Amino acid sequence: MTRVAIIAMGGTIAMSPSAGGGVVPALSAEDVLAAVPGLAELGLDITAHTLRSLPSPSLGFADLVALSDAVRAEIAAGAAGVVVTHGTDTIEETALFLDLTVDSPVPVVVTGAMRHPTSAGADGPANLYAAIRVAVAESARGLGCLVVMSDEVHGARFVRKGHTSSMAAFASPGFGPLGLLVEGEPRLRGTPRVGLRLPANPRVADLRVGLITVALGDDGELLRRAGDAFAGIVIAGLGAGHVPADMVPLVAGFAAKVPVVLASRTGSGSVLRQTYGYPGSERDLLDRGLIHAGFLDPAKARVLLQLLLADGADRPRIASTFDLYR
Repeated sequence: MTRVAIIAMGGTIAMSPSAGGGVVPALSAEDVLAAVPGLAELGLDITAHTLRSLPSPSLGFADLVALSDAVRAEIAAGAAGVVVTHGTDTIEETALFLDLTVDSPVPVVVTGAMRHPTSAGADGPANLYAAIRVAVAESARGLGCLVVMSDEVHGARFVRKGHTSSMAAFASPGFGPLGLLVEGEPRLRGTPRVGLRLPANPRVADLRVGLITVALGDDGELLRRAGDAFAGIVIAGLGAGHVPADMVPLVAGFAAKVPVVLASRTGSGSVLRQTYGYPGSERDLLDRGLIHAGFLDPAKARVLLQLLLADGADRPRIASTFDLYR
């Protein structure tokens, strides 16, 4: 029988009400799987393993290294597909981490839930069912890590959570989903994956990469106070990749010491390269040594920069790698 491996990390999909109020992770991978109707009819050998039982804000890079190791071990043991159940708050970062560190055409699918299992209209069972169907689809092979939510299939490098509570919280701004599930059947359109693989080096958990979001009237004080603690920095700039003129000397100073990646806080679109020319514009900042994040949003840019630094990449290699996402 075709085997699908389920690896549980916690999250809303595995939560139950607590005595102190609110829901907390409590269900095992087997518990979550038992709530999904229709699996027996698929004729699959489905195995389940609980790797973590945490809300996704509490996951760290050490947990992602362990997850990547577990995914690759399941593939080496013959799994035809791997499904990871995960909290939605950081699902997009975990998906990119797996996309970068799992070198295999075997589908790796991450899913979760916006409503916990005891709520009306809980979406976890439907999402897990859909994720399993995608994990064994021939059309999903070679597409990299995928995120399946609400019958939509998203690529790891595109997907973002764009709403705090909506069932339609996930989208791929500017690109759209890679496919849909129709009557339970995946209908996917392939897209070339970025030809990049990086090791899930345990050192990644020991590095600090800062993510600094720029705001109106920002004078850079947060960066000034925290910047020296970071091995690398991602700037979530205004608009197409801009900062206030007063921040320019400070940002340039850090770019001379550590890799500083320029992304946009807007949530969609690429950082520009040559449109604006005023102090603090994208042209000005790139000329001062900042690295262009391309279409990667700030959170994903941080994951990529952290993995590159853990692999010992120098600035030219970091810049050429980010160019893959332009």
